[in-house]
Amino acid sequence: MAEKKDVLREIDEGAVRLARTLLRAARYAALATLEPGSGHPIATRVGLATDHDGAPVILASALAAHTPALLADPRCSLLVGEPGKGDPLAHPRMTITAKARQIARNTPEHERIEWRYLSHLPKAKLYAGLGDFSFFRLEPDNARLNAGFGRAYQLPPAEWLSLNPANDALAAAEKSAVEHMNEDHAAAIALYARYFAKADDGNWRITGIDADGFDIADGDAVERVFFASPLTSAEDMHKTLVRMAGEARAGLQASQSPA
Repeated sequence: MAEKKDVLREIDEGAVRLARTLLRAARYAALATLEPGSGHPIATRVGLATDHDGAPVILASALAAHTPALLADPRCSLLVGEPGKGDPLAHPRMTITAKARQIARNTPEHERIEWRYLSHLPKAKLYAGLGDFSFFRLEPDNARLNAGFGRAYQLPPAEWLSLNPANDALAAAEKSAVEHMNEDHAAAIALYARYFAKADDGNWRITGIDADGFDIADGDAVERVFFASPLTSAEDMHKTLVRMAGEARAGLQASQSPA
């Protein structure tokens, strides 16, 4: 019998960055859960954001079939990735297996997750505060990344989560930093969008900052911008954003100068 070929590639920096980009930039995902009683798999579409470390976060109504499913059996699977033109199977996607943990209300964790979720998905403000809605953090067990034909990777959570010692300090400083940037430094955000994200001009705003980078949005468009190196403190956040604005301005000016 012929030896079975291992189709999985060795994990590299490009695969990790793609996995993080797919998850951080996603605003929705397909969620699969196990139906109580029958054990049958059921799938649905959910709104999606991430916690500071990159773990997926969803908001679910008690009336939705997947909420009692998660409460009865927390095992679930999440699929992220945008199909584009042509063959939808030619576009990158990632499947994450996880265990869902309901976030208790009136806790600092709930406050943090709610702010990040609503910053990423502002339309959810219409129903997020209703009493029958709950946030769930999906604690990842494993991930399978398909980066395109012949490019499959198995990624343990430690490979793609941002397990940074500065996460708590960054989480405490994030809300004020994001609000300050959006209210007072729209020009800098426009520079980030044009230079680092290679995005068209628009009304870009920052929706979240974590140790590895930040997310910007203009309406339905979302882009992920990575830092050159992970942040080490809340103070590093401010310095890095200032430095990146200068780098983007200089880079754009140089590209427009005659040869």
